[in-house]
Amino acid sequence: MNGGAFRVRQIDLRSADADVDASGTPSLSIFWWKDLPLGMRASLPDELPYTEARLRQLAAEFSAAQLAARSIKLGAPLRATYEGWPKSELSLTTTLDAEDLVGCLDELATASSAPAQHISVVICTRDRGPALAQCLQSIARQRSAPGEVIVVDNSRDANAWPVCIGFPDIRYVHEPRPGLSVARSAGIRASRHDIIAFTDDDVEVHHGWTAEIARAFAEWDVEALTGLVLPARLDTIAQRRFQFDMGGFGTTFVPLIFDQRFFEETRPSGAHVWKIGAGANMAFRRSAFDRVGSFDERLGAGAAGCSEDSELWYRLLATGGACLYEPRAVVFHHHRRDWPGFRRQIKAYMKGHVAALVAQYDNFGDRGNIDRIWKQLPAYFVRTFVKSLFEGPPGRIGILAAEVQGWLAGLQYLLRFGWRKRRTSNWLRKKPDDPQGAARTVPVSKSLSKRPDRRPFLP
Repeated sequence: MNGGAFRVRQIDLRSADADVDASGTPSLSIFWWKDLPLGMRASLPDELPYTEARLRQLAAEFSAAQLAARSIKLGAPLRATYEGWPKSELSLTTTLDAEDLVGCLDELATASSAPAQHISVVICTRDRGPALAQCLQSIARQRSAPGEVIVVDNSRDANAWPVCIGFPDIRYVHEPRPGLSVARSAGIRASRHDIIAFTDDDVEVHHGWTAEIARAFAEWDVEALTGLVLPARLDTIAQRRFQFDMGGFGTTFVPLIFDQRFFEETRPSGAHVWKIGAGANMAFRRSAFDRVGSFDERLGAGAAGCSEDSELWYRLLATGGACLYEPRAVVFHHHRRDWPGFRRQIKAYMKGHVAALVAQYDNFGDRGNIDRIWKQLPAYFVRTFVKSLFEGPPGRIGILAAEVQGWLAGLQYLLRFGWRKRRTSNWLRKKPDDPQGAARTVPVSKSLSKRPDRRPFLP
């Protein structure tokens, strides 16, 4: 997949009887049934356009997977397997007994009309004004408007404020203390509703995002939810390498429950909580933070690198909770465009992953986290190196080098005993007037001309 730019196409199989938009260019086709995402396929020009027979075949294949995952009569809900894939309980007998499968799929694809007034949307941003504006525009187009939208500006000079002026209904929080976990915790403290949904400033959300989050929490007794993260564009080699070689943010299009069975099955080798989803598309009940605390401020961008989201999911599962992956809640992510930025991202991901494994071991004593650092990851590096020598793709060894650099950088956290003694901050016990527990909050609608106070964070 090293050729020219890939087009990202959206195809509704319910109404498509011919592929009239192929245009002879490489494409990543994302297939839908109305507002229900079904799957995706990468195709080179000689495979396009799709024939009518091929479209029918894809519709049948995707429909079977959706029905097995969503129809209680056919064995739903599905539990996540060891590697985070769906484990279907669908039997041939059950399939043959089912009636009107297309009608069932049509019903499953009905867009949610659930109100979202009980949802607080939190967007953390740092020095990316144009991207933030696009994100806010997509949230303004939601089918079900959220109860509030909070922008947490993690820059030192409050440079997101001019962008926020153009969206008077949002609430602005300036949190100059660096770190994505710090910013997310500030968003939680500023929020006022029972469900708190997070996305990033380099994301555009589907128009049904908040409605699907609301429906999922109404139908499922879970503390956390993640959703489908699709690529917005695949114009550059770096974007394609992230999507095709590194797996993007996941490619599963059916709902999955990550529960105690999943946790216990993967615990001996370090519970595979990173399979649950991505921080660019996640939501929590407020009670989850009441129970296990907020994001670990030692982790995440601006600190150890990343994995502050998966470490929080680890805490939830380790203490008896469950997480739902619901791909009906869709966002579109703008991957890093340039190769140096992509390599820095990969290094940060691996560094943060190792740091999170150390934190998880310290919190719960699960030896599998240490085994993953010293056994599984080095074995993965060796396998990837050997495979890359003989099969490619071009550039994969360079990506692997960034992963190894991140792993080596992450090993420092095993020896930083002061860092390891600090546990997740118990932010819930901070008093509201404690400057360490509350960043500067400004309702944009009440102060369109006055810039927020830029006083530094008081330690």
